[in-house]
Amino acid sequence: MWQKQSERQGCHYYRASQGIGKFLTEHYLQKGAAVFGCGRGVGTVLHSRYTHFSLDVSDEKAVVGMVRTVGRFNGKIDALINNAGIASMNHMATTPISRVKEIFNTNFFGSFIFCREVAKIMARKGGGAIVNFSTVATPYNLEGEAAYAASKAAVESFTRICVREFGNAGVRANAVGPTPIKTDLTKSVSAGKMSALINRQAIRRWGEFEDVANVTDFFINDKSAFVTGQVIYLGGVF
Repeated sequence: MWQKQSERQGCHYYRASQGIGKFLTEHYLQKGAAVFGCGRGVGTVLHSRYTHFSLDVSDEKAVVGMVRTVGRFNGKIDALINNAGIASMNHMATTPISRVKEIFNTNFFGSFIFCREVAKIMARKGGGAIVNFSTVATPYNLEGEAAYAASKAAVESFTRICVREFGNAGVRANAVGPTPIKTDLTKSVSAGKMSALINRQAIRRWGEFEDVANVTDFFINDKSAFVTGQVIYLGGVF
């Protein structure tokens, strides 16, 4: 997602049609932001300050077109919240390469394209804040999550490199790694596996949308101007 400059709070862009994306869209609309979101389907948020784009985040041409449209319309992008993601739990021995490519197309390539295009606008317009999405599956090295965890590890890596390449232009980039949250991504995982994962956390409960919003609020706040290149994992992961 991301926000852009409006007369009030700013503007953000999101994958906004469901789950965390929809929650964050509504969260920032309540704060007075102009929000531009995207998803493969039609938008599910109706608001005068929300604009939806139907696209696949791995479609470079479509993403470039969207970012440029928003840039022309608002002149400045204050924050990008890059939350589009898909997951799959399979043993490496039974994971087809087509599934690995699908995961990387959304999680890595989609996030990379949005970061690249938005960071260029931010760099020209005085800076901004980028929040990418990782996962606790990466530091936990979870069995059955090889492709998913690897795609998010790649996101963490390019987040830190983005900081070095765009930091002098006022662009900050950080990442949040949610613990399991009850969304479409977790519906297909057995209750036993989810319970085992949650029990590895220091705080043994499901994550909530509000937990994620607290971190994105912190990262994009102007008072966090000296915070960049960081990853915050929720739930007590170490």
